[in-house]
Amino acid sequence: MPHRSRFCPVPPPSFRAGTNSIAGSVHMRRTFTDFTVEVDMKRPDFLRAKGNGQRNLLLGRAVAEFAADLRHLDAIQQVFVDGASRPLIRSDWSSSGADYSDSSQLLIEGQQVMQDWEHPLMHKLAVNACESKGDILEVGFGMGISAGYVQECGVRSHTIIEINEGVAERFAAWRASRAGSDIRLAFGAWQDVIGGLGQFDGILYDTYPTNEDEFVKTLGPKEVTLAANFFPAAAAHLKPGGIFSYYTNEIDSLSRAHQRLLLEHFSSFKVELVTGLQPPADCTYWWADRMAAVTAYK
Repeated sequence: MPHRSRFCPVPPPSFRAGTNSIAGSVHMRRTFTDFTVEVDMKRPDFLRAKGNGQRNLLLGRAVAEFAADLRHLDAIQQVFVDGASRPLIRSDWSSSGADYSDSSQLLIEGQQVMQDWEHPLMHKLAVNACESKGDILEVGFGMGISAGYVQECGVRSHTIIEINEGVAERFAAWRASRAGSDIRLAFGAWQDVIGGLGQFDGILYDTYPTNEDEFVKTLGPKEVTLAANFFPAAAAHLKPGGIFSYYTNEIDSLSRAHQRLLLEHFSSFKVELVTGLQPPADCTYWWADRMAAVTAYK
């Protein structure tokens, strides 16, 4: 996440870059007000470029960006809600019961899959995906929050992929109340059904991991965002100029890795900050008052 100028500047850090004569490695150390960042490069030619000057510039810039991320996160964590521990997903997600008994949320396998505080975010994602008012694919139905906003946009057709049987039953009731609209259900995992669905003008992606392995794999520290595993499918099933709409778990901006991955699959993208979100104190999947809505263009 790039450093935001609205935060107070930090005094210039100390800097030291040189070669470790014993190990033959290159070492950089920068000390900031609240922490120190050290980098040990195991190869003397790592980031060598054309000389030590360029290497120090490139590495120094990367370290400065990392430090800005830490300062920024430290600043905004003051408005995080407490959050609660997430239970493990232990059963088959597709046949697990969908619990709508609390009208403010959907629970599956003990997971808080969706809650009604997400309305502003879902509205933004839907409006972005439906810019052309054409054929829209939505991945994940949940409580039907974003689906309702998609319908308000007056789209030509609306296809929804859903894997859970209980949620699919909820979808059927929701669709029955919208007679005359071209709304379709593709039941199953998106990996299994998307190949037969054709091309779309807009795709809205909002799913939740359906087993514990997928949760760890797609939301672990090495992944840029949950939606990343869907990037190739989104690009393949968008018409030229089509729009892919999703949110990122990076809170309010995109890392360099996230941006590079987007540009591997899409021609351009924009990021919009959705603020004023109010997750409850016991929320297990989000803790901040903001999320970044991403719109990628094929």
